[in-house]
Amino acid sequence: MRKPKTVKSLEALGRVRLSKSFFMRDFLYSEISQIEMIPNIPDNPELAIKAGTQLCENVLEPIQMALGRISIRSGYRSSAVNAKGAENNNQYNCAKNEKNFAHHIWDIQGVNGEVGATVCIVVNSFIEYYEKTGDWQALAWWIHDNIPNYSSLYFFPKYAAFNVRWCEKPEKIIRSFISPKGCLTKPGMNNFAGEHKAYYQDFLNDVKL
Repeated sequence: MRKPKTVKSLEALGRVRLSKSFFMRDFLYSEISQIEMIPNIPDNPELAIKAGTQLCENVLEPIQMALGRISIRSGYRSSAVNAKGAENNNQYNCAKNEKNFAHHIWDIQGVNGEVGATVCIVVNSFIEYYEKTGDWQALAWWIHDNIPNYSSLYFFPKYAAFNVRWCEKPEKIIRSFISPKGCLTKPGMNNFAGEHKAYYQDFLNDVKL
């Protein structure tokens, strides 16, 4: 598939089914694209589809199957859209393109040649629990224990939204901008291995699906 240059060809890309619940079109909306009038269209649709399919099938579908509907906050970004977001000292909270290859920029391989894709999502069933407790770690540890194909997580304060990444070479790192900020776990840390059910049992008891 070539880069779409017509409405018809962009429709065809948007209708590509990445998994049971998700289509490519779900990930193409961008506020930066809308306001700055920069098309958010992959230069390499085939690679974007490949990475997005792995993300959806191996990470998003298992989360949604277990915890209910998820909402997409930020998905795929073209290189042009991401570059605009990174201008003027990161004006729209986008890392530089080189750091976003195989992350939000799905259609360019990472610096080590890996294929990857990142999306920012909200787990809707988690919102009420998070707003009552402020405990983002419950969801982080649940994903760590139950979604083996995640590569990395990065949590944000609003609704405990988080970036979740699939990658051919997974990092298995969890970080957060929510207190306690920083790195929750990564390979080599004492808390990385084993089961962490004690951290999320209250959430599971509280969740309404």
